[in-house]
Amino acid sequence: MSTLPRRYEILLVPEHVEDRGGASVEDSAVRSAVVEATGRTGSSGYPRYEGHGIAADIDPETRTVEALLVDGRELDYGLTALVRPAPAA
Repeated sequence: MSTLPRRYEILLVPEHVEDRGGASVEDSAVRSAVVEATGRTGSSGYPRYEGHGIAADIDPETRTVEALLVDGRELDYGLTALVRPAPAA
């Protein structure tokens, strides 16, 4: 029986913002997507999650994104990917 989370939400946020105007890091995301487990292992060796144009290998213990493609491309410089539990459906 697998104990891997079935879904995560990935937030793409700017790495350096001088003034968020009181907004949280999550509220500063330029894009977000709910990704679901594919049942496969990615090239990094971690479980693969996909959805809404985002494919990510995520370490479920640390919630670290180990590999990421956005619309088939690597993440733009200046952006970072954060992972949090997916909102309830």
